[in-house]
Amino acid sequence: MQDSKNDILVSNLINLFNKGNSHATLDDALENISYESLPETPAGLPYNIWQLAEHIRISQWDILEFSRNPNYTSPEWPKGYWPSEKVPSSEDAWKKCVHQIKEDRDSFIDLIKNAGENLYTRIAGGDGQTLLREALVLADHNSYHTAEIIVLRRLLNDWKK
Repeated sequence: MQDSKNDILVSNLINLFNKGNSHATLDDALENISYESLPETPAGLPYNIWQLAEHIRISQWDILEFSRNPNYTSPEWPKGYWPSEKVPSSEDAWKKCVHQIKEDRDSFIDLIKNAGENLYTRIAGGDGQTLLREALVLADHNSYHTAEIIVLRRLLNDWKK
């Protein structure tokens, strides 16, 4: 039995989220970061690894909730998409952030797996967005910030790949 075009598209989207294709994955970028590196901000840069990871978590949650809950209200842009603190409150808070990124990504993947033709349907409560568009936005956003995390890790001598 041959996969439908929709199945092929969903499979490719999932690979985009999980495999990185020709790039390091977000999981790779967040793996084995020394806790001491998290709050370090290299000269000339406006953010650190913690702020980027927390931004990814917040933004991904926003996209997930927007995509599945027609009554969801997004945070204020841009303030609501960035952490107010420059350091995690604890090592546990860091681990929770990374865990939540993975959990929310998996929830989004489940959403697209189960969408069928609704992948192309306008999202209730939106202004024309579709689940396909949100999947592409999420993949693009996470890829962009994954690269930034890797660059920061290299600048901080905390990248061993």
